[in-house]
Amino acid sequence: MVFVLTVDQRGSRSAGDLVPELLNTLNRRPRRTGLLRKFERTAGDEVQGVLSEARATVDVIVQLIRADSWHIGLGIGAVEQPLPRSTRAGSGSAFSNAREAVNRAKSSPHHVNVVGDDPHVADQVESVLWLMASVLRRRSERGWAVADLLAEGLTRREIGVKLGISQSAVTQRAQAAGYAEEQRGRLLAAELLASGAAA
Repeated sequence: MVFVLTVDQRGSRSAGDLVPELLNTLNRRPRRTGLLRKFERTAGDEVQGVLSEARATVDVIVQLIRADSWHIGLGIGAVEQPLPRSTRAGSGSAFSNAREAVNRAKSSPHHVNVVGDDPHVADQVESVLWLMASVLRRRSERGWAVADLLAEGLTRREIGVKLGISQSAVTQRAQAAGYAEEQRGRLLAAELLASGAAA
């Protein structure tokens, strides 16, 4: 079982082509952990990548939710082996599931959908991602600043010094940003994905 992400740009007529910037970000060196085949433009404003690790897949989805410019389709399933060198040439249920998921995402309130060979696991993962999207889309720039520094491993004291605010203000911003909820959501989504891939 692998994870295929098919992502389609929202509002490309007004925002311009964001695909080159996205590809540069998603395929940035050093090589992203768990990336079996790099993200490529497949058609129009759409990109697709193949990943083997649940946590890396969740990381990419969070990055895409944060950008707030994409319909996100996650397919969980099998792929024809050996994988071709080009993502566009891949086949198997993970690819067809990702296609169905991105089409569903276009009418989803949170623009992210999951389809898998095990529908129950896919629904569970999708529920967690929707809850995370609801938290992340309400996060302010100040909240993101604190969340990013916490993710880098800085202490609240170090963050306070860096941002010029008190340690208690850092804690308040982290709470308002839903940082703890995000971390729990990431962990749960990754565990569900891993369990689905192992089934």
